[in-house]
Amino acid sequence: MPDIDLTHYRWPAEWEAHNSTWVSWPVNQATWPGIFARVPAAFARFVATITCFERVNVLTGGTDIARKVRPLLDAACEKSGATFDICMVDIQTDDAWCRDYGPVFLNSMSAAPDVSPQIVVDWGYNAWGGKYPPWDKDSAVTEQLARHQAVPRLQPGIILEGGAIEGNGGGTLMTTESCLLNTNRNPRHDQSAMESTLRKFFRAETIVWLPGHGILGDDTDGHIDQIARFADERTVLIAAPWNSDAPEATDLRANYAAIAKAGNNCGAALRPIELQMPAPKFQQGRRLPACYCNFYIVNGGVIVPMFNDPADDEAMQVLQTAFPDRRVVGVDAVDLVWGLGAFHCLTQQQPAVNGNGRQETVGYRNSEPQGASRG
Repeated sequence: MPDIDLTHYRWPAEWEAHNSTWVSWPVNQATWPGIFARVPAAFARFVATITCFERVNVLTGGTDIARKVRPLLDAACEKSGATFDICMVDIQTDDAWCRDYGPVFLNSMSAAPDVSPQIVVDWGYNAWGGKYPPWDKDSAVTEQLARHQAVPRLQPGIILEGGAIEGNGGGTLMTTESCLLNTNRNPRHDQSAMESTLRKFFRAETIVWLPGHGILGDDTDGHIDQIARFADERTVLIAAPWNSDAPEATDLRANYAAIAKAGNNCGAALRPIELQMPAPKFQQGRRLPACYCNFYIVNGGVIVPMFNDPADDEAMQVLQTAFPDRRVVGVDAVDLVWGLGAFHCLTQQQPAVNGNGRQETVGYRNSEPQGASRG
């Protein structure tokens, strides 16, 4: 591991300025059985929506794929009125879920010339507890991407997917017991060991643990990005049952209760806002993890999965209230969610850094983490 002083770095919140978005072109037909022919066009429409707000880098894994993909993306971008470029990057993948195996970028808070403006953390990846082999190409993505971007890379040596963590940019991190403490990832890591790792690599001062679960059809063991998302340093949008008698209602209420009693790194109480789920959606008899919490924040906007459900409009209204200064855009996710994920799962943001590589600290009380508390 490079000799990097992590106290110089922070994990920016998703709503902070992006340099660009990283995505992986869908190549695995088994991820969308029976409907894969519809997926490239749906994915292209989603990517084109992002390019209305910021640049997108697409991992295509070969010039042949890039040549086939480019016309589809160009047509979608023209229809959407895109204003930013798409860059094709020759890195191979096994699957499209870039959030989970892609790099987590940390930005420097120091103007010192010997401190790199940005680094990446390369967490281990085993396809959600070994569920979907092979994953060797996916697990190699961060190393290749770091080399492509010429940024230093750190390897903590444990399994952690990007969708399993949510931060407010100021030292508060949310995650779930059901995923991060699952023995199919890190059987030798208990909660104390995991908190120590999160404090070290994310400079987390406060760690809020949710029980997890509640999103039926989810195969990640309860990723936080399906359940609860920060809208600002205190506001948390949290999945609520589509019906008070829904089978998932008890689990979702337990997650809400964990947020309602928790505080952030500055000692301020978190403010939970319910984001009601759509009615159950199915594909080939299987319940899909359709949830509005899997939105993706871009520069000046929020891109929200839509499910052709009456709850779509209400979700858009709730999100517009939570992000009053951003353009909230709904995009059809009915086909993509058959892959058991949606927009946040498919993306990974690369934060922007200014001219000297420095970003000001947001919300930190001290230069060192102060320990974690269980919410």
